[in-house]
Amino acid sequence: MESKAEKLLVVESDDALRERIVAVLSDAGYQVSTDYSEGMKSVLAFGPDAVILGADPPQLDCCSLLSEIKGSEHTQNVRVVMLSPGGSGERTRGMDLGADDVLSLPFDPHELLTRVRSQLRTKHTADEFRERLSSAEENRNTAREVVAAVNEERRTLRVGGLVTVGVLIAAGLVFFFIYRRTQEQNTRVYAAITRLQATGIQTQQQFMERSLRAREEAERGIAKAGDPQKIQLQKKSEELRSQIAAGRTEDASALQKQLAAVETRLQKIETEGKFAERIIQSYEPSVCLIHVVLAFREHATGLRLRYAGVTSSGEPATDEHSNPLVSLTGNGPEVHLDVFGTGFLVTDTGLILTNHHVAEPWWQNDEMKEMLNQGVEPVIAEMTAYFPGVKNGVAINTEKISSLADVAVVKGNVAGLGIKQIALADGRRSAVSGGPVVLLGYPTALDAILARAGAETLQSIAAASKGDPKQVMEELARRNLIRPTTTQGHIGDVLPDKIVYDAQTTSGGSGGPLFNNEGKVIGINFAMVREFGGSNFAIPVAFGESLLKP
Repeated sequence: MESKAEKLLVVESDDALRERIVAVLSDAGYQVSTDYSEGMKSVLAFGPDAVILGADPPQLDCCSLLSEIKGSEHTQNVRVVMLSPGGSGERTRGMDLGADDVLSLPFDPHELLTRVRSQLRTKHTADEFRERLSSAEENRNTAREVVAAVNEERRTLRVGGLVTVGVLIAAGLVFFFIYRRTQEQNTRVYAAITRLQATGIQTQQQFMERSLRAREEAERGIAKAGDPQKIQLQKKSEELRSQIAAGRTEDASALQKQLAAVETRLQKIETEGKFAERIIQSYEPSVCLIHVVLAFREHATGLRLRYAGVTSSGEPATDEHSNPLVSLTGNGPEVHLDVFGTGFLVTDTGLILTNHHVAEPWWQNDEMKEMLNQGVEPVIAEMTAYFPGVKNGVAINTEKISSLADVAVVKGNVAGLGIKQIALADGRRSAVSGGPVVLLGYPTALDAILARAGAETLQSIAAASKGDPKQVMEELARRNLIRPTTTQGHIGDVLPDKIVYDAQTTSGGSGGPLFNNEGKVIGINFAMVREFGGSNFAIPVAFGESLLKP
């Protein structure tokens, strides 16, 4: 069988772990070697299709070995799967160093085999592509030799020479049009990604400029902040008191009634403010910011889109029109799109409720269709939940997606983190028209968090992360700067499939919990309608509860 001819080299210093890896791979039919005593010499001698690389092989630095494998002309196409004992930060570091995939320890045998098979498929596809290019080059060289022969013997081979030249011209035109089509497709694909992408490869300077803009906008917003309804009522109360103090007895009774009504409304606002404070104190730590990293995969080959290269300053290499170059066989990092949303913990086993369009950002996304039209589809490269007070992100995976509403359940390991699960309301009576609501979430996501940080903190984060969104998130978590924002409002209408309310939110707030005045979740925020005075929609929490059942 084909799999028996595939050779794997295992580089791992821990004897027990190495033997377990070898047993799993050997049982699957692969030809496995553990001889790497002479470093690259051993790699070249064995000629593996893939290397399973531990984080600390004996007498070798894993990073140096990885660099040698990827830097050598003879082994640069060998796939490298790294085993890392760390969290998401270490996995990201492994990918940045050049590993094709990183698997966390302890590993699951089935997952290891799946990852290895995926890398081998990718290698085979790339090898076939290179063989075709090599064959085309050989044909071109042969054609040149024929042309040379024709030039020498043009009197006797005039007809054959004309045919050969015609073939060469036709081949040249074909290659030219293929090249032009490839370049045009490259431009269209990147243009589509650029329109979608809010963050991505950024220099430290670009990150600082963006963060400072967000901070300035936030400061302008704070200057205009305040509860307009409360301010208006307070002003009205003062006016009524002044009129009553003026002593116009004929209006005193009517003014007293108006004042009583205003004071009642002010008291109601104060009461609602207190219940909002209780909700924040109880459940703010349970509302997470979800960071989804999308990669882009070609339908035909399964290869992921990469930047063709990166400049010394860390920016993508560009063409003559300053468009970043992307390809399926580039040497640069993968092209990524960073998407943010909100979720909240609902079970002590790590189940988190959010939206379908957060767990799968391409769902019902018209802008993403342009990618599909170019033969490229989005796939999840990584998904992480960041909880307030937790110093690192929690890797999450999609568990269930509703077929009836924009709801999904994702799951992560929250054991030992001390995060409290949020209580869900029971029955439709928990949501009543006119009732007060509180919404927790991360509207504008990363920008809103950065806007709350000081200038020195921004500079420090920029230096530590180099502008990479993943590293920015890890720095924010480490510094305990991730926490949701809170807005209040009232329910406008309760429908079978949605709750209409007016608490403020925006992009990034999708998936946030909507609380009633009993401190229980009645809905999951999923859309806003600016045309209707800032009205927002939440999906009744019953749709989410149905996904939590075994």
